[in-house]
Parts: sequence; structure tokens; C-alpha cells
Amino acid sequence: MRIQGAVIREQGQTFAVVVVKPNVVQNQSKAADAISSFMPVFGGIPIVLMAQDCRGRPTYYGRPDISRFMASVPLQAIPWREYSIN
Repeated sequence: MRIQGAVIREQGQTFAVVVVKPNVVQNQSKAADAISSFMPVFGGIPIVLMAQDCRGRPTYYGRPDISRFMASVPLQAIPWREYSIN
């Protein structure tokens, strides 16, 4: 399985952002399961999930401080890449 994500180092913090479908960020249980499943890929750093609505607007789910920060970052400024999950 392949996922789109990014590792970001900002203001002394390192965290990951992972793209998921909107229904994942709208359901706490699904979001928690997704974050747990991505932990091995990112070595245990905090993970925030990102989903886009039909207009391309992002919604973030995860640690509130990181989610608030990411809401102010333009999507094109995020260093996206593809990761493989076994």
C-alpha cells in the first residue's frame, strides 16, 4: 500500500502529515486506527492526518497544536512524497 505524506521540521518540532480520505478525519475511531497504522512508517513521531473536501480545502486531525499550525500552511508548501506500507 502507498500513502502520500510529508515529514516536517518546524519550530523545533518534527512531525508527519499523511493524506487520508475525508471519512477518516470525520471519525475518531478511524482516525486513531489510521494514526496507529502509520506510526511504524514514521518512526513514532507525531502524526497529523489531512483530508481535502470537494473544493480542495484541507482538514487536519491530530495533535491540536500541530493541526492549528498546519491549517496556516499552504498545501503547495508541504514537501509531499510517497511512502510504502507493508
